[in-house]
Amino acid sequence: MLLVFDVGNTNMVLGVYDGKKLVIDWRINTDLNKTSDEYGVLIKNLFEASEIPLSSVEDIIISSVVPAVMHSLENFCRKYCKINPLIVGPGIKTGLNIKYYDPKMVGADRIVNAVAAISKYKTPLIIIDFGTATTYCAISKEGDYLGGSISPGVKISSEALFQKASKLPRVELIKPDVTICKDTVSAMQAGIIYGYAGQVEKIVTLMKKELNDPNTVVIATGGLAKLICSETDVIDAVDSDLSLEGLRIIFEKNKQI
Repeated sequence: MLLVFDVGNTNMVLGVYDGKKLVIDWRINTDLNKTSDEYGVLIKNLFEASEIPLSSVEDIIISSVVPAVMHSLENFCRKYCKINPLIVGPGIKTGLNIKYYDPKMVGADRIVNAVAAISKYKTPLIIIDFGTATTYCAISKEGDYLGGSISPGVKISSEALFQKASKLPRVELIKPDVTICKDTVSAMQAGIIYGYAGQVEKIVTLMKKELNDPNTVVIATGGLAKLICSETDVIDAVDSDLSLEGLRIIFEKNKQI
């Protein structure tokens, strides 16, 4: 079996593949202070709870935007799985033609999303990943990675509002029914969620114009994708497993190398 790690600033998502089939996936906190042994105990418990022996893992691939956690994760792979993991980064075969001025500056998360989206959907494409940051990536009709935009994520935006405005409380990210709200909590929720949906619509509209194709397919992924997507009709599909699938495809491209 193949174990894949998609490590983000807030959460890391783990998936177990049997061939091309995603058997199970888990989402855990990204903790910079955890040792390899602590990750070992946690991940072993996840496997045992799912009645999958950790010894069934034959290969591991990791995509990470958090360099500080990699020492512990790589040590976990070697100590508990006896495997040297494949790390998504420079020198790894992805099949992606990146048009960034400096291709090395494109985050691993954006690369794996693009690889999966090109495999699963028709181009041109816009990929929106609602993570700690929200990334917008544009894929040309020819399948080239053109670049994109990055904005503060929904949770970062709401936390900044709470921290910098002393009278405003921390709020749960649920949508109110109206935008003319009669209490502070609902007013904040409306501004955050509907305001963010407006951001998505504006950026998607501009990207479609730059791609010169109004029929560009728009795919969303990430933890808050469903919440925001419920408030806009510019997104064609929500694909929660996009990054995991991208990791599987990249591993297949590199397993003979």
